[in-house]
Amino acid sequence: MALFNEDISLNSIIGLGSVIKGNIKINGFVRIDGDLDGNLETSGNVIVGDKARIAGDIFAKSITVGGIVKGNINAPEGVHLLSTSTVLGNIKTKKLMADENVVLHGHCISLSDKDSYEQAVLKQNNLETIIAKSVQA
Repeated sequence: MALFNEDISLNSIIGLGSVIKGNIKINGFVRIDGDLDGNLETSGNVIVGDKARIAGDIFAKSITVGGIVKGNINAPEGVHLLSTSTVLGNIKTKKLMADENVVLHGHCISLSDKDSYEQAVLKQNNLETIIAKSVQA
């Protein structure tokens, strides 16, 4: 069984009251209602429930955020920020939807044109690398 194979659909739920420390790689749809202290990487979609708290970066096809994410979100197909969401980090997507009362503190790239999106993401990644190296020095 290969990770990130489109033919395999593994649905996972991290329930309310659960606490996970460490990075997670999952193939398929993920719903998080508990706490995650680490990065989440999936080939599918993610739902972050309104009571969920994530301290880490999220890499997914698309994501709906209702809780708190303290980290960057990279979801090329779409990001939906619900009115209960707080994102403290950068967002990279081709389609952004944000309800009223959303808290977003970070940079956002949201371009539907594939080439423009890829160029903007590359530019932002280069900038983040330069900033990270200058802070370490």
